[in-house]
Amino acid sequence: MIHRRVAAISLSLFFASCLFLRAQDKASAPARDRLDLRFADGIAAIVEDKIITVDDIRRDITPLLQTLQQTARNEKEFNEKLEALEDDVIQNRIDRVLIVKEFNKPVDGDEKKKKQVPASIIDNQIADIEITQFDGDRSKFLAYLRSRGMTVRDYRKEQEEDIIYNYMRQQQHKSQSFVSPVKVETYYKENKDRFYQEDSALLRVIQFTRPGGETDAQLEGKAQAVLAKFHSGDSFAELARQFSQDTRRNKGGDWGWTKRSDMRKEFSDVLFNLKKGEVSHPVFTPEGCFLLYVEDRKFAGIQTLEEVRDDVERILAQQMTRQSQERWLERLRRNGYIKLF
Repeated sequence: MIHRRVAAISLSLFFASCLFLRAQDKASAPARDRLDLRFADGIAAIVEDKIITVDDIRRDITPLLQTLQQTARNEKEFNEKLEALEDDVIQNRIDRVLIVKEFNKPVDGDEKKKKQVPASIIDNQIADIEITQFDGDRSKFLAYLRSRGMTVRDYRKEQEEDIIYNYMRQQQHKSQSFVSPVKVETYYKENKDRFYQEDSALLRVIQFTRPGGETDAQLEGKAQAVLAKFHSGDSFAELARQFSQDTRRNKGGDWGWTKRSDMRKEFSDVLFNLKKGEVSHPVFTPEGCFLLYVEDRKFAGIQTLEEVRDDVERILAQQMTRQSQERWLERLRRNGYIKLF
């Protein structure tokens, strides 16, 4: 239903796909004309007493268009992603109104008892926005409000609703934080294949480059001198900081956990024959000479439940949160007034 009703919004943003295809600017003009015809009042939806305008949708989507253009492989895919994004923005706008309404419901049916956001929290949020988005320049902030046709009071209301929306979503998330051990074990047994791990090593590297066209023999001499220091007890990380000539020297040559499939064969064949705590012989490539150090090892196979318990709990908690929030939102949607155009 939403796909049909927001088709005209896609037309309003068709200029983005024109940029993607490097078409002429005039190609977006018909889209704007058709948008004006389809949405004579510029309204995309009405939720309760709140009007969601085409400008609201455009403002939410515009910052995301560049990423959309970069990830889409062709015009068809771009338009499909754009339409899906529009649907999400409209639905999020609708849900936001309904969630704020839920927050503002009287407590225990008493109209005099309503939850409120302290004014100081709103003040602090607006002050942070002025600093981070407008360089602390009040005149820039007020100019921005004028460009949106808003008063300071309107903007305070918008920020208050943002705070309420985020608070209510967080409360829903917290309510689903506990996952029983039985569910964890059941999920692990039914999804063991998901926890297969490749051979991997916690890798540190010292690299010697060829800035002056050094020969392998010259690089070998440098590498052997460093190896002698390592075998005398010096830390490989400290040696990397002193001698390595790559961009990770300041991190002690730390390359993190590296899978066999992530590496060139001339490196992987050497690295995965090493044990924890061992360093390789000098490995030569056209780029230079490398010493590979294995700080830790993980071997190919299914990880044990204890190794992945935290991951399973996180997966299940996320699933439960999504399901709970969707049920919650469906209830709010059923009980709210929504009109799509």
